[in-house]
Amino acid sequence: MTLVNASTGSDSSSEGISFDGEQARRPDGIGMMLLNVFRGFCMGAADTVPGVSGGTVALILGHYDRLIAAISHVDTTSLGLLRSGQWAGLARRMDLRFLIALGIGIVVGIGALAGLMHWLLQHRVNETMAVFFGLVLASVWVVRRNVTQWTLPRCVLLVVGVLVALGISQIPATTGDASHVFLFFSASIAICAMILPGISGAFILLLLGVYEPVIGMIKGVVKGQIDLDILGRLAVFAAGCLFGLLAFSRLLNYLLEHFRDATMAVLIGLMIGSVGRLWPLQRVTPETAELELKHQEFDWVSPLQYEGSLVVLLALAITAAIVVMAADHFTRRMQSSSIAT
Repeated sequence: MTLVNASTGSDSSSEGISFDGEQARRPDGIGMMLLNVFRGFCMGAADTVPGVSGGTVALILGHYDRLIAAISHVDTTSLGLLRSGQWAGLARRMDLRFLIALGIGIVVGIGALAGLMHWLLQHRVNETMAVFFGLVLASVWVVRRNVTQWTLPRCVLLVVGVLVALGISQIPATTGDASHVFLFFSASIAICAMILPGISGAFILLLLGVYEPVIGMIKGVVKGQIDLDILGRLAVFAAGCLFGLLAFSRLLNYLLEHFRDATMAVLIGLMIGSVGRLWPLQRVTPETAELELKHQEFDWVSPLQYEGSLVVLLALAITAAIVVMAADHFTRRMQSSSIAT
């Protein structure tokens, strides 16, 4: 089946992508490999922020379909290729060059920015939310091209997506724990959200009460504070992510292949619904101001009640939107150049 590229609206078969894994693909050049590392870096950075989804970034940068298709090919057929030593066939079927480059970028993005994002959310929450508010709004404008025709049923599905995202954003956070079983469960749920535009995996971790422990462990590893307990918990968390990713990606891949426009309408709705969580004019409630980040609650305020600079927030949101538009333009040019060569 021919699909439309997530960012450009172009036929994804032009990149050699096939959902049944049978079509051979021309290896990515150095330029495309570096682009994929950059894409992964942006996804990793986004996934450290409660309210922003790595799936949204994948849609913006034009590799969403390719990512879901590659992940969904981790199946018995690929296992058979692995057992028989058909490495080249396995690499083509799973699009390993793409996944490895993307994975490197994601790991670097999370490791490099987890501490920074944590500090920003504690000390510059309004400015941080303004940036991501602009990113998501511009993303909706970019991603809207994925729906070839807006019919009434698709508009209804868009509204459903908006309501689901709004509903999730209103769920109060729980205390949770960092036991191995709960970490595995949390990771399985959060990774599904991470590949869904509009639903933040980091926010799901926040709701489950494990965002702070996970970010704390990552920050500790980056700083060299490594012990067997931390490594064991991170391994369990990674296993949960892998389990959830493999299980959910197949369903999502099927929906994109057979009901693409309807699925994309829901995904765009999820993105729109997430904007409420990112509204920059908010402040922590007095009752929760002294609590840890994961337990803090925020109220919206009017522009007249906001004590900071509205001009700064507006400038940050506009700049972020411009960055999205520029990234979309750059990605399309890179893809066109790669196809031409």
